[in-house]
Amino acid sequence: MKIAIVHDWLTLTGGAERVLEQVFELFPDAELYCAVCFLPEKDRWLVDGRVVRTSFVQKLPFARRLYRAYLPLMPLAVEQFDLSGYDLVISTSHAVAKGVITGPDQVHVSYIFSPIRYAWDLQAAYLREAGLQGLKSWPARVILHYMRMWDVRTAHGVDRFVAISDFIRRRVRKAYGRDAQVVYPPVDVERFQLGKRKEEFYLTASRMVPYKRIPLIVEAFSKMPDRELVVIGDGPDMDLVRKAAGPNVRILGRQTDAQVIDHMQRARAFIFAAEEDFGIVPLEAQACGTPVIAYGRGGSLETIVGEDGDRPTGVYFFEQSASSIVEAVEKLDEMHIDPDHCRDNAQRFSTANFRAEFLAQIECALVEHGGKIGRAI
Repeated sequence: MKIAIVHDWLTLTGGAERVLEQVFELFPDAELYCAVCFLPEKDRWLVDGRVVRTSFVQKLPFARRLYRAYLPLMPLAVEQFDLSGYDLVISTSHAVAKGVITGPDQVHVSYIFSPIRYAWDLQAAYLREAGLQGLKSWPARVILHYMRMWDVRTAHGVDRFVAISDFIRRRVRKAYGRDAQVVYPPVDVERFQLGKRKEEFYLTASRMVPYKRIPLIVEAFSKMPDRELVVIGDGPDMDLVRKAAGPNVRILGRQTDAQVIDHMQRARAFIFAAEEDFGIVPLEAQACGTPVIAYGRGGSLETIVGEDGDRPTGVYFFEQSASSIVEAVEKLDEMHIDPDHCRDNAQRFSTANFRAEFLAQIECALVEHGGKIGRAI
């Protein structure tokens, strides 16, 4: 059986690329397509000598630096891939990969990180953060309108949707009117060692972009001068973080993976204020035996066991406000959370579990189409 894997674009190694790595492990002979591939040399291990078939966007002026500016062309670009020679097509998609064209005798399974976020329920936030208001926003609104139409139309070409969380399963239902199965993304739990000797500091670690709400976390700790917060990361919101920081906040900037893990192992708790589709970092903290104080929306509700659970691994707050974070920190201080329970919860999201569950979804899609998984391996 000939297999193609279609990914949106390859420019760095993030959560989506961790999934892609595991799909490569399952199907090592599959051929790879993506709109553009500009992986830096340090990340070339991901494709490991594999031929990457890219679209015409790869050769457009300044595409390496401005590939996102060509987003309106990417639906057209992925539709030009000739996938007619493949029996099974697997798309890993948060934007356009699921829109590739397949025929009635092919099986298309789409592992979907989200319908195009900035075209659907997050359009208003996207336009606001991009500074596109009033008349300036209308060109973008028109483009996003047509991308929604294309996104819905191409959903009919997918035989089986597999979503990264129940939160995204509901978004798929809203956007496409389609059911999706849930297979949680892989977390490399074995990369993190359990730390039971906790110190009296709290930790947050993230890219400092607006939706991560790092300035809000820092503001909350400015109201708790007796508690220490360590902040790891860098990004556009760094100036806001520095302005909000009091003497009890240590801003370390970007750190190595080893330094991040060391802090995760020693922290009293990890603070997470974003609404994420899934959220891998809170699970990495739990793999270190560290409880999480998290915003109770999105994927966090599926990856953290709240205070009402039998074996709690964290505490939720339900408003993105400094006062809500303060209340959650105080609540955690009244609890005893077993580091082993945190680690056990993280184990549910291991790479081995992902492979077994994703392979089962491929098998179901092939059986429904009259094929057998044995032909695919």
